[in-house]
Amino acid sequence: MAAPFSLVCCGQEKDSDKSVIVRFSNGNIKNADKLDFTMFKNTDENNPRKKSRRILVAESDRLSYVGCNFGEGSLKCNNLCKYYVGVLNKQTMKMEVHSAQLFNMQPSIPGETAVTAKSQDTTLSYRDKVESLIEVFGTNKQKRALNSRRLNKVGSDTLHQAVTKAANTVIDQKGLEALQQEVAKTESQGDVALHLPPINKDADRPETVYLFENLLSPVEFEALEQAGSTMAALTSEDLQKMRDGGCLSVVKALEDMPTEDGEMRDKTFRCAYYLSLLLKLARQRNMTRKFGKEDGCPRIIQNKLLKTFTAETYKDGRVINVVSASMRVKLAAYSLALLLHMAHMTADLTLLHRDLQITEARMIEVAKSMGLTLNRPPQGMAAKQELRDEHRRACLVLPLIKYDQFTERRKRKKMH
Repeated sequence: MAAPFSLVCCGQEKDSDKSVIVRFSNGNIKNADKLDFTMFKNTDENNPRKKSRRILVAESDRLSYVGCNFGEGSLKCNNLCKYYVGVLNKQTMKMEVHSAQLFNMQPSIPGETAVTAKSQDTTLSYRDKVESLIEVFGTNKQKRALNSRRLNKVGSDTLHQAVTKAANTVIDQKGLEALQQEVAKTESQGDVALHLPPINKDADRPETVYLFENLLSPVEFEALEQAGSTMAALTSEDLQKMRDGGCLSVVKALEDMPTEDGEMRDKTFRCAYYLSLLLKLARQRNMTRKFGKEDGCPRIIQNKLLKTFTAETYKDGRVINVVSASMRVKLAAYSLALLLHMAHMTADLTLLHRDLQITEARMIEVAKSMGLTLNRPPQGMAAKQELRDEHRRACLVLPLIKYDQFTERRKRKKMH
């Protein structure tokens, strides 16, 4: 008969006191004494989930084995059962019982990565997993809804590809620059009132409707002192060059300038220089930092033109200040308001639209949006007077006129 023995419990044991039971996945080890075992533990002992993690390494002359008690390579039985190891003392015939944990030792080959088998594809989203469940276990109604949703997705993807292909075709045929011009043209057909100078609704005099300070601030007006002196020194040949260069409105303002009022003359010279810059900018496609430098344009005026009458766009990795069609409308409105202050609230629209290189209809539309009164002087007797009377003029009279855009449309005669 076997000799009797008694069990002795070792009391409370920590995770580090647990005995280790190893199992080799590729077979049995004949000589376990030649294996060197090393136990590694997680350094984060404050984390309750990580402090019990262990990695066991068994090294031999030919191969190394690695096992762990966490992750997919660990044995699930450690979480389901408690294992104990009994150590028998033959002299006292008492067996000490210790807690144990199992390690599954797998061979580790240098240079190869372990491929772990996964029960499911982690790349699938939650929606994809739900759809897979519907395909297998869903009702007929759920399956029909799933098929309908997938068909709609395919149709949407097909439409997106078709639109992208069509857009690329249009860009290749017309070019990106032509499309940008069309967008700018469409933009210019919007509300002209958005590009008008600020209006003073409480004005009691024509001079205060479009305040001069909103066109040129006192600081900007002072900066034009040197430029005004340059305009005052222009000769008849210089004026002729300005006529040929597309500044008819500036020359007309200088010719009609009063001869006695010195303060008004100085103001006219400065405004004439600023007006020449506006007209020159309206004929440009974009504005650079060199604009007006040859004419002695002050830096504060140059910054004002960049900020007020250009739109920033990106091309070839750099910022370009473009003078779009809507900005040309804004230039026309501000030029017209400046001419009104220079010529006693009267302006020649014909000369101005020629200088700005816009159509007369567009110029009249701007004048109507500003509430100006349009008129043609009565025809004279002489041929020269008749030529002058062809010019369309606008004047600012209170109260401002509100035009109906449909009243002046000509009705086509019906053909019978």
